[in-house]
Amino acid sequence: MILNMTGTHPYRSSLIVLAIFVACAGLAAATASGEDIWHQVGKLTVLQILLLLGLSLVNYTFRAFRWYLYTGALKIKLSFWQVLRHYLGGFALTMTPGRIGELVRVRWIGKEAGTTIERTAPLALIDRAADLASSALLLAFSLMIMAGGISGGVPVVILALLAAVVATRPRLFRWMVTRIWRLIGRKPRLFARLRRASHSLKPFSQPHVALPALVLGFIGWFAEGYAFYLLLGWMGAPLPVWTCVGIFVFAMMTGGLTGMPGGVGGAEAAMLALLSLKGVPLEIGIPATAIIRVTTLWFAIGLGLLFFPIAETAAARKSNALERN
Repeated sequence: MILNMTGTHPYRSSLIVLAIFVACAGLAAATASGEDIWHQVGKLTVLQILLLLGLSLVNYTFRAFRWYLYTGALKIKLSFWQVLRHYLGGFALTMTPGRIGELVRVRWIGKEAGTTIERTAPLALIDRAADLASSALLLAFSLMIMAGGISGGVPVVILALLAAVVATRPRLFRWMVTRIWRLIGRKPRLFARLRRASHSLKPFSQPHVALPALVLGFIGWFAEGYAFYLLLGWMGAPLPVWTCVGIFVFAMMTGGLTGMPGGVGGAEAAMLALLSLKGVPLEIGIPATAIIRVTTLWFAIGLGLLFFPIAETAAARKSNALERN
């Protein structure tokens, strides 16, 4: 069940989200091996920090445009601004289990478009698949260029691409759902919903939708990887750009595999280990890891906290207007 954050009290809902954010910020600080994150950020100039944040904004905007592309494929008529505020607002729930942020985006879009949750639910699945596909291709490209590559990168690429292919092929997805159901034999309602959702995946597999979505994700994630490249150079440990992109993407993907919200812990550990293997000293690797996570993950959550009440209010207002009519 999606969080019941009704539009009459959006700011009260945001306070709940803020409490989650504050609690998880302590966990993020612990993963930075006790380093003072804000002290390390203070070593950079304001212009450099703004550039890092700007590249993160490129990522968020391109991926939000992908959601806009997907809503169009479902014949849901929303403006890009509507989709953007929902996409950014969903980041407020990044640190909650079960990717609730993606589900609340689906709920908002359904309310503003006046459609059912069953119609909008595939958006969360296809967006996750698109992220897997674009990240896997970016990592594969990095591995081809990098000298020595990343140990274990190839299996991650293969698994991510397989997951993306399954999620974007309705028949294959239904086949996988059926096989898993026969293996587990539990949660019949969940598997029934997944089978019904598979029928809605067909519009996303069309080339005029799938290819632009892949490009948007590729550029978006490259922007954050490039920010990591700039950061290491500024801190006195320059590495080739595709090495930095590969390390960043691999760390994000392995962090996701841990199951921890936001990949906290796993992503930082993978990034720090890979930097060490590339000869980056710990006195640079630790703060660099902390800073890039602040300017990507935690910056996204901060934006989410700002946009959450805006998206919640707009969705509730539109839903109430449709009900009156």
